Amino acid sequence: MTALPTLIVTDAQPRAVGSVSLKVTASDRGTEIARLRHEGSMRALFPRRDSQRITAVLVNTAGGVTGGDRFSVRVEAGEGADITITTQAAERAYRAQPGQTGRVDTVLTIGPNARLAWLPQETILFDGSSLERRLTVDLGAGASALIVEPLIFGRRAMNEGVSSARLSDRITLRRDGVPIYLDRICMEGDLVARMSRPATGQGAAATSTVLFAGEGAEARLAAARAILPETAGISLVRPGLLAARLLAEDGFDLRRALLPLIRLLADDDLPRPWMI
Repeated sequence: MTALPTLIVTDAQPRAVGSVSLKVTASDRGTEIARLRHEGSMRALFPRRDSQRITAVLVNTAGGVTGGDRFSVRVEAGEGADITITTQAAERAYRAQPGQTGRVDTVLTIGPNARLAWLPQETILFDGSSLERRLTVDLGAGASALIVEPLIFGRRAMNEGVSSARLSDRITLRRDGVPIYLDRICMEGDLVARMSRPATGQGAAATSTVLFAGEGAEARLAAARAILPETAGISLVRPGLLAARLLAEDGFDLRRALLPLIRLLADDDLPRPWMI
C-alpha cells in the first residue's frame, strides 16, 4: 500500500506579494509607456490621457495590507516625461499577527526636466495594524515632483479607534544624488492617544505630508498659505522645495483642505479616482 503524503499544518497565513515596475518616456506624441511589468497583487491601469501627460492608477487586488505582506512600486520618468500616479481607492492597513509587519516600498526616479505627481489616496490605519513604508524620490536636473501622502488613524464616522498599532514611515528626496529632504514618522501603541497630545496632533485623526520640489516653488508659497486652514502649515525649506503638513479632525476635513492645495501645486485638476 502506498503511504499517503504527510500533511504539514502551520500557523502561517498566506501573504500578499505584489509589484509594479513602470517606465515612461517623452516623444513627439507626448508621454508614452516604455516598460510595464506588474506581478502578484499589484496592477497598474491607464485611463484615457491627454496629449502630453499620462496617468497611472495603482490597484491592490489583495484589498489592503496586513502583517507579512510585501508590495513594491518602481516608476521611472524619462527626460521630459510627465506622469501622475494615483490609487484606485484608499489603502487599508489591517490587523497584523504578532511580530509581523506589512511593508510597502516605493521608488520614483524622475529624469531631467521630467515631471511626476505622486498622489495616492489615503492610507487608513486600523486597530492592530503594523505598517512600514519607504518612499524614495530621485530627481534629475530641472525635474519637478509633487508628493502627497495622506494618513488616517481609524474612521471616526464608524467609531473606529486605533488603540494598538505600529507605523514606520520614511520619505527621502534626492536631487542629483544629494539628499534635500528626509522625514520619518515612528509611532507605536495607542495612536489615538499619541495624536491627542498638543505637540503631535491635538486630537486630529488625519494628517498629510505634501512636498513640491521644482522650479517656481517660491512663487507658490504665498498662495498655498492663503488657502490652508489653521491646522496646516507650509514652508520653503530650501530653494525649490516646499514642505507642508496638514492636520484634520477626520478624512473628510483632510480632503477638503488637500484638494485646493493639490490643484494649486499640480497646475491641474485631480485624477478622476479622487473625485469618485
